[in-house]
Amino acid sequence: MRSDEADREVIRLCRHASRIVAVAKRGIDTPIDLPLITCRLMKNELITYTQGIHAFDTGYLRPQLAAVHLIVHNRRAAFIDTGTYATLPHALAVLDSLGLTPDAVDYVMLTHIHLDHAGGAGVMMGAFPNAQLVVHPRGARHMSEPSKLMAGVEAVYGKQRARQLYGELRPIAAERIVEAHEGAVINLAGRELLCLDTPGHARHHIAIFDTQSKGVFTGDTFGIAYRELHVGGRPFLFPTTTPSQFDPAALRSSIGRILALQPKAAYLTHFGLLPEPQRHAAALMQRLDAFVNIAEDAARKVGDGNTAADELQALIAPPLRAFLIAEARAHGVSLSDDELDTLLGMDVDLNAQGLALWAAAG
Repeated sequence: MRSDEADREVIRLCRHASRIVAVAKRGIDTPIDLPLITCRLMKNELITYTQGIHAFDTGYLRPQLAAVHLIVHNRRAAFIDTGTYATLPHALAVLDSLGLTPDAVDYVMLTHIHLDHAGGAGVMMGAFPNAQLVVHPRGARHMSEPSKLMAGVEAVYGKQRARQLYGELRPIAAERIVEAHEGAVINLAGRELLCLDTPGHARHHIAIFDTQSKGVFTGDTFGIAYRELHVGGRPFLFPTTTPSQFDPAALRSSIGRILALQPKAAYLTHFGLLPEPQRHAAALMQRLDAFVNIAEDAARKVGDGNTAADELQALIAPPLRAFLIAEARAHGVSLSDDELDTLLGMDVDLNAQGLALWAAAG
């Protein structure tokens, strides 16, 4: 990545983080329904799926917003995504509960470098002496040289608040970083993890296909399915178009590539297990098309030559909110509009911003 492009990406990532925190201050106390898993899901409690796959809540901003996944095979471990720096004690507790020590971790794998996914990478690598960091080539520089990213975060929040949210974005030695180019295979004690370049949400995004379980860890490429919106075991899946690299054509292609693997399960960072993802792909794609149509309608309203993303965002957000609430209602979600606004407000704002930037650039 060229230096000027990398610097622009630092600014984008800082803005992304600031928008997440600003919206999430609204909070949520909605009761939780968990039809897809048998154990209670609470902050940082270990969820055990099949074939050595586990998950736990990072506790970032609110319960059930972001999960970290863990694969254990032949007593060796790989974490997929990290949450923030505050996730580390819980990751250590999870290892201990499985009878593993920190030196059993061979890999920390990032689906992409947005801070709710990668903010804890530096501290985790410091705690796991044998681990290598696996990250998209576009994200590698920010992991080895995070000083500009941290300075940008501090500029947004002030130093004290930035440290409260994200701690210190610690650098990772370049020799411990594995750049996950398209088709790279990571060998976890004989278990092959295939890395796929999956742009659309971000250009530094990968999906990770576990060849043993036939499960795929999709980060944000295969959308979001908050547990509070499940109805009768049916997830409510919708795309995430957050700033600033949203590309609908690339995202459609990446979703298609994931489906071509015929995965038995998808593991979403937001949030957890999605069985039989093929069953939910049509709804995801239809909602993606609807998001794009809303953005295109807004662009037509502002007229040719007007590339003001803020104006576009203001036009996109209300119909986007209305669409998501209508879709949730059609799905059978019984939460009140106020509860849905609390739960989905962050996504409406971030998705509107990403759609506006895309439409303004078009």
